[in-house]
Amino acid sequence: MANYQLFKGLTEQELKSLYKYLNVNDRIFKKNMTIMSNLSNTNEIGLLKKGTALLIKIDYNGNRSIVSLLKKGEIFGSFLNTGNEELIVQSNDNCEILFLEFNSLFKYSKSEWCQKFINNLFYALFDKINSSNKRIEVLIKKTIRERLIDYFQSLQKEQASNVIKIPFSKTELAEYLAIDRTAMMREIKKLKEEGFIEVDNRKITLIYR
Repeated sequence: MANYQLFKGLTEQELKSLYKYLNVNDRIFKKNMTIMSNLSNTNEIGLLKKGTALLIKIDYNGNRSIVSLLKKGEIFGSFLNTGNEELIVQSNDNCEILFLEFNSLFKYSKSEWCQKFINNLFYALFDKINSSNKRIEVLIKKTIRERLIDYFQSLQKEQASNVIKIPFSKTELAEYLAIDRTAMMREIKKLKEEGFIEVDNRKITLIYR
């Protein structure tokens, strides 16, 4: 468990205390299952141990948009949401999630293990803020082409390759970029025809001339 940022610096005995007093438990979720909702899971932090998941916002009209892709080691929880719209975490493939009780932290805040954990939690939240800022940088682009290129380039940096793998389906990518799917597909086709990219299903090759 020490490999996760959330438990960094905790001794074996401190981990045992954390597991005991925060009621830590593991759960398995199959693809496309709802893992958490801010409308019901109000007292839990989730840590993604295996698989990937999607953080999805649902507005009053039932329209959904993908806020972020959650990967191994990332945390999530309804305590992160300050708005009134529904947020759900949905498994993107088969997932293993570790859950712990958030409110129980306040009971043991003076304990050394709890202080270490809270410190790690702040660092994890800071990472999530940075991730959110990256998405905002994409969304402030005015055109579909600009959003696509900016997103592709962010994946290029993350994956350290001109050949990038898109972690979303076409529909999910449109939701993540907040654009119309049909218009997005037209723009991807244009980028391909103009020689900027090559497309092989979810694999995109960025071409520089």
